[in-house]
Amino acid sequence: MFGMVRPCTHRLGERLTAQWMAHLCGLCLALRGQAGQFARVVTNYDGLVISVLTEAQAGAERAGRRSAGPCALRGMRRASVAEGDGARLAAAVSLILASAKTRDHVTDQDGLLARRPVAAAARRIAGVWDKEGARAGAGVGFDTALLVGAVERQPEVEALAGPGTPLLAVTEPTETATAAAFAHTAHLAGIPGNAAPLAEAGRLFGRLAHLLDAVEDQEKDAASGAWNPLTATGTPRAEARRLAADALHGIRLALDEAEFTDGRLAHVLLVHELGRSVERAFGEERHRHGAEAYGPAPGNPYAPGAPPHPGGPGDLPPPPPPREPRGLIPGCLVFVGMACTCQMCCGTYEGPWSRRRRDGMCKSCGDCCECCSCCSDGCQCCECCGCCDC
Repeated sequence: MFGMVRPCTHRLGERLTAQWMAHLCGLCLALRGQAGQFARVVTNYDGLVISVLTEAQAGAERAGRRSAGPCALRGMRRASVAEGDGARLAAAVSLILASAKTRDHVTDQDGLLARRPVAAAARRIAGVWDKEGARAGAGVGFDTALLVGAVERQPEVEALAGPGTPLLAVTEPTETATAAAFAHTAHLAGIPGNAAPLAEAGRLFGRLAHLLDAVEDQEKDAASGAWNPLTATGTPRAEARRLAADALHGIRLALDEAEFTDGRLAHVLLVHELGRSVERAFGEERHRHGAEAYGPAPGNPYAPGAPPHPGGPGDLPPPPPPREPRGLIPGCLVFVGMACTCQMCCGTYEGPWSRRRRDGMCKSCGDCCECCSCCSDGCQCCECCGCCDC
């Protein structure tokens, strides 16, 4: 699973974790039902937000739940999972965007996709996902041509961008696609008045997705010569950070304007967890550059950047060069193996696609009761300390 919104189950608490897993499994099963077993590899954290929003407006009973059989990825346990139009819309969006991403990898000849037989197979898979995504979208009244059009416009927008081009001109196609998907959840839930605020939330969600991807990949893109919106437009990271903060604030305001039957999980994911995603992206930047900006910590002669110290190790060896990321299909195979062995739950692991070291879900959450202080703004979303009435 991939995406910006990666909550820790310790932070969510038992009740919201059960809801979260219902939508995660529901999206996975909707993908299987729509496009076959292999389509489950495109299950993603961001896509299931669409299912969450639909249920938050309509309520679990109207949105649809069913009992699913045992699955290896949840310890061979049965579970109540989300079904219905919200899960199908999430599947449609995930298939269309995964198809576009696959074609990008083929065009860039990433990893094994540089080989013609593998590239041909990937194109066939992308074609199936396109067709099934369009069929799933039509089944819930959503025109996936909006997504396809946004994807097709992105290379044209990037080709025209240069120093001085506003960064938001580059993020516009992504914003348009996510705005349409978010707004359609209001129609599925039968609350058309929510379409406008949720379109705004979706637009800003798409902006954040594009911004954080650009920030996290800037150094890697520079090393490989790949196109990056921050580099191409000459946008400073401080400006990207400001735009991210504005987007977070706008999402919170938009959610406040929408009418929900039970909006707790949607609020946690789109306000608190998105905020943590921004901190992760820009926190990595501080970790990389903090030593150069501020010098070594006092009293630590062995810190990176410190001068040679008598009796110490002297100049530290340079870090090893970053490893090449895996292509789509090899990464999917590695992911399945890691998911089945719970390597992504605790400790650290190597990202299946990026090959970056990452913290497991149960390691990165920190103090599980840190949410005692997050309700001071009146958000009423936490439960682990009894500080909010939810």
